[in-house]
Amino acid sequence: MDSLSTQSAAWVAGLRYEDLPADVAQATKLRVLDSLGLMLIAGTTKFGAALRDGVAAMGQGETCTMIGLGARNSAMLAALANGALAEALQFDDTHNETIIHATSPTVAAALAAAESGGASGREFLTAFAAGHELTCRIGVIAPGTFHPRGLHPTGIIGTFGATFAAARLLGLTEQQTVAAAGHAGSFASGILACWEDGTDTQFIHPGWSAHSAISATLLARSGLTGPAAVLEGRFGLLPSHLHDLRGQLDFDRMTRDLGGEWESRNMSFKPYPTAHIIHPFLDALLYLYREEGLRASDVETLTVRIAEYMIPVVCEPVAEKTAPRTEAHGRVSLQYSLAEALYHGRLGGDGYSAESIRDPAILELSGRIRYEIDPDAPGTERYKGWVVAETTDGRRLERIEDYNWGSREKPMTAEDIGAKFTANAENAVSRARAEAIMDAVDRLEDADSVDALVDLCR
Repeated sequence: MDSLSTQSAAWVAGLRYEDLPADVAQATKLRVLDSLGLMLIAGTTKFGAALRDGVAAMGQGETCTMIGLGARNSAMLAALANGALAEALQFDDTHNETIIHATSPTVAAALAAAESGGASGREFLTAFAAGHELTCRIGVIAPGTFHPRGLHPTGIIGTFGATFAAARLLGLTEQQTVAAAGHAGSFASGILACWEDGTDTQFIHPGWSAHSAISATLLARSGLTGPAAVLEGRFGLLPSHLHDLRGQLDFDRMTRDLGGEWESRNMSFKPYPTAHIIHPFLDALLYLYREEGLRASDVETLTVRIAEYMIPVVCEPVAEKTAPRTEAHGRVSLQYSLAEALYHGRLGGDGYSAESIRDPAILELSGRIRYEIDPDAPGTERYKGWVVAETTDGRRLERIEDYNWGSREKPMTAEDIGAKFTANAENAVSRARAEAIMDAVDRLEDADSVDALVDLCR
């Protein structure tokens, strides 16, 4: 049987824009729009400024646009910058079952490849949709197994989808695409040591995946060979990273009904700039804020009931989660995120500011939030939120959200995503420019290239 990379390369090469189901084509454009907004707002931050200086020190070029940074660079370095900017606020969409940010590395690599290779808007969208789908499908071989090992699946698995997208856009043959995926397996990386001290490294991972994808693609196009069985082989990515699960890896799931059923439909857009498994708890708490009038000053106790597998990701160590040292720490803390959201009545792109992270009132509330295991919590494929508030005047307020807002079951509308894009983009460009970007994305399948779109985002 052909290797997984060989099957994937053949599928990517044969896919046409007309083959995309209408909802997948629409979601693909919305993911592009969402990502551009995130790159634009992140470019205005301290992280964006440091990234701009760091990438400039690596090299100079004029091939591709670094969205929101007002500069151009080589395809590899533009991909690095754009992928990192897309995740810098933890505001990028997520595949629920695997907790992989499939869009940020893929869109960054695809944009760089399309701009440098002169691909049409239709070709860009097709390649991006294909690479995005393959990222999700590689993830479901062993969902939920990377984070507990301290590995970041976005940085590891995201490299592959980005490579398949870039390979199509840069005109590789199927054999060269297989080689590129083989190289990508050695480039793919990402550990979560930054979660211990709240530093920035995680946010670089999607950028490094996109950079690696362009590198792997150019090397393969030049004739360097790579292992065909890079995913499933004896020393392949999954067996080497998850060696204790060798007999449990569901490789068939990656290619089963590929192009028929789209796994990317199980992605969730993000209404809040925080770890995605926190979202349904925010939905529940903000419902109580809006509909029941709950305020931070009313809270006697606040208890969340949560799936056991989520606890080591967003609830523990308790001291670290209740009093985060940095905004990066805060974005993966359930206790702090709930406290800030209730204190302000919202949690948007301007959340996790230095002022909020140090606010004694928010930190005091964060320290009083407790968690219990929810015995009826679903598996990793669905996020459920359960919040119980006991108030100082004797009320008991409770809300359960069975699905996070933005998921397949409880979707954000195109209007919701457009409003999110506008709110983010207007930190960097005018309302008129933001509207022009939205219009350009909406008509992207008819564009001769992506040049006009990326020029609007500079």
